[in-house]
Amino acid sequence: MTTKRGVTLLSIGVAGCLLLLGLSRFRHAPVYFATARVDENAVSSASPSNAPFMSAVTTAPPPATQNPADEAPSPDKTGGFDGKRAFAHVAKQVSFGPRPSGSPALAQTQDYILTELKSYGCTTDVDAFSSDTPAGHIAMKNILVKIPGDRPGVILLGTHYDTKRLENFVGADDAGSSTGVMLELARLLCSQHSRYNVWIAFFDGEEAVRPEWKDPDNCYGSRQMAARFANSGDLTKIKAFLLADLVGTRTPHFKRESYSTKSLVDLVWGVAKKLGYGAIFIDEETPVEDDHQSFLKRHVPSVDVIDLDNGAGGDVYYWHTPQDSLDKISPKTLAIVGHVFLESVKQLQAK
Repeated sequence: MTTKRGVTLLSIGVAGCLLLLGLSRFRHAPVYFATARVDENAVSSASPSNAPFMSAVTTAPPPATQNPADEAPSPDKTGGFDGKRAFAHVAKQVSFGPRPSGSPALAQTQDYILTELKSYGCTTDVDAFSSDTPAGHIAMKNILVKIPGDRPGVILLGTHYDTKRLENFVGADDAGSSTGVMLELARLLCSQHSRYNVWIAFFDGEEAVRPEWKDPDNCYGSRQMAARFANSGDLTKIKAFLLADLVGTRTPHFKRESYSTKSLVDLVWGVAKKLGYGAIFIDEETPVEDDHQSFLKRHVPSVDVIDLDNGAGGDVYYWHTPQDSLDKISPKTLAIVGHVFLESVKQLQAK
């Protein structure tokens, strides 16, 4: 993603090393980071009937004993959000292996998401569509949870659940972490009835098919959903869109994403500070291109909560490499992000 996406990728190529690729995600401040090699054969040959095959999974297994510093707080300390449950969702996704759009592993992920949502009593809307990509037409699927409220307004939460087409890339943080958070939020929110509707989107096709992040080869699912909302008239009902992406690192520092709507950033970061997470939701700014821009371009107030500090020694130094594995994920961080999202929704419901 950087830019998730406007930067230059540094890799040095020998087995297991790095190969220089130009990736675009931070358009204003180039950052150098490591990346795994893209399977160009998969990119060139993929089609709806020949989904890209990804290499065998090489993720590290979860630690036998969780580092005490990463243990999730008791749910009664995080508004009911259970970081251990969210972590279990991440582990399940990782168990399916690499999950690029159109792959059998992503179909397994879709089934898992839908099964979990059904068990929570959630009402879901599935939009199956096909996108024209550099690899040809690829079948994709958006999943939308709809929790009714008393008034017409909508508070939209979202994540992408596909992983980038890289060899041995299982995306525990990108996008396993945010998907785990949204599933746990759905468990808590689907049983509630509030002033405004709450919708939770699981986007397919956020990741670019090619190595570089270049429009329009990205955000296929969020663009599809935003266009669909525009056609149905639902777009104008959305009061706020809160996006989560890369929210599982063990050393989190969420900067204020500068494309996001300032008033909404202020609300979310203000909530985080009131909850005691001011050292994690920090006041530095950074630009990140991500799924929220599909809605910003249509004038929907939107905010992206993401830690994309992917330089050497950064919080997510493992971004878009095989090292983005389950051992990089902290249940505590998942719980903190979930807590902030829950309380932010409560504030939006009160407006």
